[in-house]
Amino acid sequence: RRRSLILGETMISRRAAPLLGRSVLRGHVACLATKSEPAPPMVYIKGEEMTRYTMDLIIKKWIDPHFDTGGWEYFDLSCKNRDDTEDKCLFDAVAAGARIGAIFKEPTVTPTAIQKELLGLKKTWGSPNGAMRRGWNGITISRDTIHIEGMELGYKKPVLFERHAVGGEYGAGFKAGIGKGKVVTVHLGADGDATIVDQRDLSDDNNAVVTYHNPIDNVTDLAHHFFARCLVADGGKGVVPYVVTKKTVFKWQEGFWVAMKEVFDAHYKDKYLAKGLLETVGGELPHLISDAATMQIIRWTGGGFGMAAHNYDGDMLTDEVAQVHRSPGFINSVLIGKKANGEIIKEYEASHGTVADMDAARLRGEETSLNPLGMVEALFGAMDHSADLAGGRDDVKDFTASLRKIVHKCMVEGKGTRDLCGPSGLTTEQFIDEVASQIGKDVSAATAAPTKPVAAEKDVDDEAINALFNELDTDGNGVIDKAELKAGLIKLNLAPIPMIKTLKADT
Repeated sequence: RRRSLILGETMISRRAAPLLGRSVLRGHVACLATKSEPAPPMVYIKGEEMTRYTMDLIIKKWIDPHFDTGGWEYFDLSCKNRDDTEDKCLFDAVAAGARIGAIFKEPTVTPTAIQKELLGLKKTWGSPNGAMRRGWNGITISRDTIHIEGMELGYKKPVLFERHAVGGEYGAGFKAGIGKGKVVTVHLGADGDATIVDQRDLSDDNNAVVTYHNPIDNVTDLAHHFFARCLVADGGKGVVPYVVTKKTVFKWQEGFWVAMKEVFDAHYKDKYLAKGLLETVGGELPHLISDAATMQIIRWTGGGFGMAAHNYDGDMLTDEVAQVHRSPGFINSVLIGKKANGEIIKEYEASHGTVADMDAARLRGEETSLNPLGMVEALFGAMDHSADLAGGRDDVKDFTASLRKIVHKCMVEGKGTRDLCGPSGLTTEQFIDEVASQIGKDVSAATAAPTKPVAAEKDVDDEAINALFNELDTDGNGVIDKAELKAGLIKLNLAPIPMIKTLKADT
């Protein structure tokens, strides 16, 4: 069995490694102890700052003692290594992901001009996500709420989201500082024929001209992925699927809706009808204008729905879902791509960043309490997918399922991090050690009564609370009665409204 180390972007055989000397063996090294079974091949992309520190501890204490990860391929996508390798590490990681098909990615930093100077970088390297989505033929980014049995977060039932992985503003070309004149957008076909897409006169002295497109070909794959997931979500009960566009104004978005509806009507409609999932939406696939979707996301806190949208809308709306569901740390993120042979590529990551402020505190010697839930859910997902690609490794999937239960159980029983358990919660290191100590023990469900995350005193904006109270207390008597609460919720556009009524207005 091949065993390897990854130093930066370079893969080195274990046989040759001793020749390099111990001083160069930095970063993660797969455990050399003999294990009963090797972990299936997987690509592991390292980031930096607090999330990298935390994941180093998790791999060392949760994974390495139980699996030989010599078949994993590690790539360092820190700003410094991208700079040192002229981004070869990124291209190597993309190539490995396309070959292996199962990827876990830690949060990474896309350097700003200030960080470029601080880190001594040659340039402000762009986000690696675009290269990954192109290299893995990205179809969709699935972002779903994470739920912990016995703990109330935001939505009561699962919320599923599909964000088209390509097209839109993210791949736009632009030119700033364009003066008065005429702009003509021309498409040159493969046969050389020219078609004028758009032409307009510019009357301002200073303009930004932007060009982008939205691919439609892979929307069919997105639709199948979305509708198949929504059909079996929530423990097999299913959730209501919504397609979100602004097609009433942006007429070019009509193609996305048409492709989604064609797939639904031909392959899924009867199955949804049989489960009764379309009863509240008129028996048809519902469409939501993106404006309406922003309102329903904060109203439908019962959950039990899915949404699919274009790239930019999906990015913004999933951020809103994350805030309703407490934070981006309770949302997962999976890039779905496809190999030329049709095999599915999955890249799992957390929906949050590197938590730089907490890392700065750690480096100052202060205690930290980082909740790693989003990252470990991503790690478990990547390991499960690698097990599927390896022909169905039940031992891996049983291990991740057991470990997930331990993580959730600790959080419910007050042994989680401080964002959930308040000041009495554990530090970053204590939580990781607590979970590690329970691996292999009986993992029965937590018996504590359902709890809500505890907000630390320092996280509450008292001035904002007072201002909101005064706004709702319209008669100024220091008490908010039911009528004042109802009026205030209506004014804030947060009043609960039955789903069927809102659909009649917004579909």
